[in-house]
Amino acid sequence: MRYQLELFFTALGFFTRLPVPAWVPWSTERLNHAARYFPLVGWVVGLIGAGSYLIFALALPPVLAVILSMAVTVRATGAFHEDGWADTCDGLGGGWEKAQVLTIMKDSRIGSYGTVGVVLMLLAKAAALFELGAHGASGVAAAILVAHPLSRLCATSLIHRLPYVREDESAKSKPLARRMNGAELLIAASFGLLPLILLGPLEALCAVAAVTLVTVWAARMFVRRLGGYTGDLLGATQQATELACYLGILSAWNFT
Repeated sequence: MRYQLELFFTALGFFTRLPVPAWVPWSTERLNHAARYFPLVGWVVGLIGAGSYLIFALALPPVLAVILSMAVTVRATGAFHEDGWADTCDGLGGGWEKAQVLTIMKDSRIGSYGTVGVVLMLLAKAAALFELGAHGASGVAAAILVAHPLSRLCATSLIHRLPYVREDESAKSKPLARRMNGAELLIAASFGLLPLILLGPLEALCAVAAVTLVTVWAARMFVRRLGGYTGDLLGATQQATELACYLGILSAWNFT
């Protein structure tokens, strides 16, 4: 159990800016096995996002509560996944050949595609959460608590299914290049799917359907364009499926 706890804190320290206990050892081998707890990290980020939203909503209009809550979660993660989304937009938008796409994605500067992509993504998530707020603050909190673990499960599934395509040792996601086995994916799935109990049956079904469609589409595109995944593509998948989850819940409400 201590080893599993160490793996969780390793994942928490890698995927967020949150402090971890000093007694937790770090190694690339532990990080290799820590991806199983990526969705559990989503629990922590989701709790931060939902909790901050509920606090802000006590004194501020819903739209400001949504924006400030998003700012808090971005601060907690260090914009880790937003950066991956921006790099993916730049790479896939501006590159043609595989080597060119990978080179663009590795560039620390952000280009036109990345700028437009991250702005539109943040606006879309804010708009979706604001619309969810029309059904009460509890609806927004539940959506956030579901979307963060579920979207991270979608990104984790790519580690299980696709090969890692970067060959350079300096890549920040190189320790995640080991393909997950079935048992590790099962652990990740349990943490990613459990928060769905916060939703109604139709809401949960629509959320799962939406993130599944986006994940399958993204995986097919990543294989077609690059032959597999990179760390930036995992971040982009998390962002896209988080938005898809919110839209799935909204669509369920429109059906009722």
